[in-house]
Amino acid sequence: MADVKILIVEDERITAEDIKKALNSVGFDVPAIVSSGEDAIKASEELQPDLVLMDIRLEGEMDGIQAAEKIRSKMGIPIIYLTAYSDEKTVQRAKVTEPSGFILKQPYGFLRKPFEESELNTAIEITLYRDRLEKRLRKHDQWLGAMLKSISDGVIATDSHGQVRFMNSMAEELTGWLEEDALGHDVRDIFKPLDYKFPMGEDIFLKTESKFKKSVLTAKDGSKITVDGNVTPIIDLNDTIEGFVVVFRTYTQ
Repeated sequence: MADVKILIVEDERITAEDIKKALNSVGFDVPAIVSSGEDAIKASEELQPDLVLMDIRLEGEMDGIQAAEKIRSKMGIPIIYLTAYSDEKTVQRAKVTEPSGFILKQPYGFLRKPFEESELNTAIEITLYRDRLEKRLRKHDQWLGAMLKSISDGVIATDSHGQVRFMNSMAEELTGWLEEDALGHDVRDIFKPLDYKFPMGEDIFLKTESKFKKSVLTAKDGSKITVDGNVTPIIDLNDTIEGFVVVFRTYTQ
């Protein structure tokens, strides 16, 4: 795990060194320890760590929550708060930064550190796993979106209630609706073939693909075009319909 970089932001030097020692012992790299919010932002920009362990009370004019908010918004780096402050007001402020976790520091005692190493390691492992997963999903979504927007068929995806969640460029061209205007609308308001009934309603969605051919589509401006295509339900592992996808194209003989 030496390739995993963790920035420590802590104003108590002894605590910071204990954290660094604990992280190094399990293979994490700690490229820097800083004690102010201003330095935390600067170090995050320069080092691009995989994770920031952030105390809330810091040196300087900026506290850890303010620093975390800027780090999250500018760089998207996950934050774990390692702090002695757990009052409701502080926790609510911290939640705005979407932290990956809170670990409460305790006062030093005889043969006792202010944090449990096992708790810290578990929180870090969970955070790193979730961050990697979210990044893969975002990359997949970007790739899939780019692909769908570039194909020559019109594509409209909806949720389980039939509300539009995605339209590609060809769907915009054929229906006359921009995706930004169509989002949240019932698909039947956007895609209106005169001689085709969507497989939904009182009987909910059918769980099989439904095809249509030579259907007359009425566009937003009232113009009409003949299309063919299909409506396919999106079914999860529990056999529950999550939504469906409409794929259509201009009809050609």
